[in-house]
Amino acid sequence: MGEFFQNVSRYPRYLISFTLGIFFSVFGWVKPLLKNPVTAIALIGMVVGIFSLLFFTLKAMLGLSPV
Repeated sequence: MGEFFQNVSRYPRYLISFTLGIFFSVFGWVKPLLKNPVTAIALIGMVVGIFSLLFFTLKAMLGLSPV
């Protein structure tokens, strides 16, 4: 039974390292795009648009605002 809990305790560390790996690989891909002001503004606009779309969609789906 001790082996089971030892194995389960490894999952949060795996999740953190997996998430950080994805973040660093995406940042490495996006980093050259941030050097050009035009692509930087477009990229920031896309990120803000995606987050606002997600925010308003979840807000409407959860019924947090009268529609």
